Amino acid sequence: MNEQEKFEKLLRKYPHPVKTFSEKPHLTRRSFLNLAGAGVTASWLGSGLPATTVVKSTPVTTLDTARNVIFILLAGAPSHTDTFDLKVVNGTTPATFDPTLINGLMFPTGLMPKLAALMSDIAIVRSMRAPALVHSLSQTWTQIGRNPAGVLGNVSPNIGSVVAIEKAAERLPSQIFPTFLALNSGGAVGPGYLPSSYAPFKINPATGGLRNTSNADGEARFNQRWDLLHHLDDPLRVDAPDGSAMNDYDGFYSAARGMMYNPLVTKAFSFTAADSAMYGSTGFGNACLIAKQTLAANQGTRYIEITLGGWDMHTNIYAANQLPAMTRTLDNGLSQLITQLKDQGLLDETMIVMAGEFGRTVGKITSGLGRDHYPQQFAVFAGGGVKGGRAIGSTDATGASTVDSGWSRNRDIKPEDIEATIYSAMGINWTNVRYDDPLGRGFYYVPSSDLDLYGPVQELFQV
Repeated sequence: MNEQEKFEKLLRKYPHPVKTFSEKPHLTRRSFLNLAGAGVTASWLGSGLPATTVVKSTPVTTLDTARNVIFILLAGAPSHTDTFDLKVVNGTTPATFDPTLINGLMFPTGLMPKLAALMSDIAIVRSMRAPALVHSLSQTWTQIGRNPAGVLGNVSPNIGSVVAIEKAAERLPSQIFPTFLALNSGGAVGPGYLPSSYAPFKINPATGGLRNTSNADGEARFNQRWDLLHHLDDPLRVDAPDGSAMNDYDGFYSAARGMMYNPLVTKAFSFTAADSAMYGSTGFGNACLIAKQTLAANQGTRYIEITLGGWDMHTNIYAANQLPAMTRTLDNGLSQLITQLKDQGLLDETMIVMAGEFGRTVGKITSGLGRDHYPQQFAVFAGGGVKGGRAIGSTDATGASTVDSGWSRNRDIKPEDIEATIYSAMGINWTNVRYDDPLGRGFYYVPSSDLDLYGPVQELFQV
């Protein structure tokens, strides 16, 4: 019995709970998040919650190689065999792909020439396999590292929110940026059951910077109004029965106030047309630019999610406005991000992780000249201690399945393993279990970590 079979046997013996949320004690996600959004803290909600957070974990040694993470979600699921696990299919693969061996890895240099030149900084996971083939389900799964249909799946936080709560103690009083920033990611998963202060700060980058960080009446007049508000309001909060909720509101207001009339905010979130052109003059490129600038500002941002959608190519995949256009956007933005992070000395402490929700059918394209949903996929890593210039794992001649997992667990790599890798790289114990969840079941950072089902891909960091 190989490791993959042992893994599947263990899953059958200890299955992940998959009851629908309607079968759980009645607290809908909508009502829960409405309460959380109103500033009600997790310790106050419901009689089943403990007054204080209890965190249990298994002693492990974390990688602790990265200070920051930039997570890029390629929404829509790119074709792995046309990009980062290239398989040349006679009569199908366009000659313009210019397949080239780089460090022994076949790569479509014609599609992504700039990334081809940076392959020494990039590690590609080719032995990854998706657990589901539905876009919305799998995109959520990728962001929370577990089955969204399972128990607590509906209130599970984004990986970035877990990073934010774990790194809260490291924030300096002078740091004013949100810990978790989401760029072009309006659909990003939120903080789940965690306090909304750990939610992603969602923006679409624009040359003018952040909106609503100034007032039409001027800074002096705004400050007068702010001082008057506190003069009238602060005494009412002393011994107030709803003080906790109001204090949470005050925290939101104070955090927002810190972003106003602040030259650090203007510098980090604004850019010129010339700046944008360096990254390809696209929305994705602008997001990469803002990611670099916010990390360079060192104002408390530690986890950044960027979404690049448009990869759902069931028809005409090789048309100029399809895969060639999308890979050009990716190539321009990501290559410049890696280059500038390296130039500014930030790449060594910033791990870039990139993946879609699943892959695409292999071999010849369909009658619609496209590719459909398929479980085999890839993930790309760079920076933050990752050793580049190689692939972890390999697939068969068509890219249909893994033939060599390339890591110690000797099985396909799962989204939960990517999650564990992110936590470990950031010095977070991936086996942590929080007992402040709304059902009192215990929220595992990585599912079933007490059974050691999943773990970090250590090989990414080893020569």
